[in-house]
Amino acid sequence: MTTPPAPPATCPHHGSGRIALDPFVSDLDGESARLRAAGPLAEVELPGGVPVWAVTHHAEARALLTDKRLVKDIEVWGAWRRGEIPADWPLIGLANPGRSMLTVDGEDHRRMRALVAQALTVRRVERMRERITELTTGLLDELPADGGVVDLKAAFAYPLPMYVISDLMGIDEADHPRLKVLFDKFFSTQTPPHEVVATLGELAAMMGAVVAARRAEPGDDLTSALIQASEDGDHLTDAEIVSTLQLMVAAGHETTISLIVNAVVNLCAHPDQLALVLSGGATWEQVVEETLRHSTPTSHVLIRFATEDVTVGEKTIRQGDALIVSYAAIGRDEQAHGPTADAFDITRTSANRHIAFGHGPHVCPGAALSRLEAGVALPALYARFPDLRLAVEPGELRHKPVVTQNDLYELPVRLTAPEVTPRPVP
Repeated sequence: MTTPPAPPATCPHHGSGRIALDPFVSDLDGESARLRAAGPLAEVELPGGVPVWAVTHHAEARALLTDKRLVKDIEVWGAWRRGEIPADWPLIGLANPGRSMLTVDGEDHRRMRALVAQALTVRRVERMRERITELTTGLLDELPADGGVVDLKAAFAYPLPMYVISDLMGIDEADHPRLKVLFDKFFSTQTPPHEVVATLGELAAMMGAVVAARRAEPGDDLTSALIQASEDGDHLTDAEIVSTLQLMVAAGHETTISLIVNAVVNLCAHPDQLALVLSGGATWEQVVEETLRHSTPTSHVLIRFATEDVTVGEKTIRQGDALIVSYAAIGRDEQAHGPTADAFDITRTSANRHIAFGHGPHVCPGAALSRLEAGVALPALYARFPDLRLAVEPGELRHKPVVTQNDLYELPVRLTAPEVTPRPVP
């Protein structure tokens, strides 16, 4: 099993009053509670000493996510223009990932997003159910059922979304091992400065190679569709296609990994909830939605910039300031989910009010696909292993040093196939 680096004893707190996000993510729940307590708009310091605002309450987040005064253009960011953000800042790849639908607004955003949306319609995603079921069954068949310790993340929760997004985008399975290494570095706050730029360069090169391969030999995949659209007059540059591909692969597997892992952790910690869904008293859709709310896969999304002053309550985001969206805090906002917002309750009627996939123009286009994958994977996993249990205490599970993702190093579990009672011989 992986041995994570030792985190600090407590989450750091900047002397200026800003809440410094813990780069080791040693207590995400506690940190999220502190952010909510600071008000709907909290002063935050990102790893590397970068000051930003964070929206931490549900209603205010919905409002800000549709506020046209907050844009994705990094050139609006005062700290960036003043040269205060170094090229080897560990989070630079998330703040400035290249020109794609993630980093543009208005007509450019609608143009890029429309192409992706055409490939990810509800109907087309539903047609992927058979393939997702096939992949799920194959991965489950490879899991040992002798009661030994298995890292369920590495053996099941990681490969399933990676296979699915690779099928969708036209990526060769042989690239999976290297992509895992690169994306681990891409998201981590602990990537050494000298590796940051190299990692971004290699990811861009790998995505560029995929684009070149699909241009030479088109297939029934989204990358081929983006290339064809650019040739038919939608004017996507190769750089835009590469950045879009990288965005889709990163978001398309990381979010679903965490969704599956967090659902299993919560069900193991709440056997009454597991019994309810296994007995048919609740649905797996309810499990998925409550997991998205309570243990949102994305902790914080970087980053929006104010084109003019934006006031929230008694605080003001000044022109040129940066804003992050703290989904981990927002998901347990009592004003949206009541006094039991901290509890994991799959019967909760407000669960579908969460905004774990975002809100407004930049809402995640892959939300339906992620829901489908989890909706297939979880019931299949528990149908095969209804007695699945953690191999460690919940408090021993360790987060990866990724401030943007609610992500564990590993998920050690014990899997035992249920005994089958033999039928009596007539």
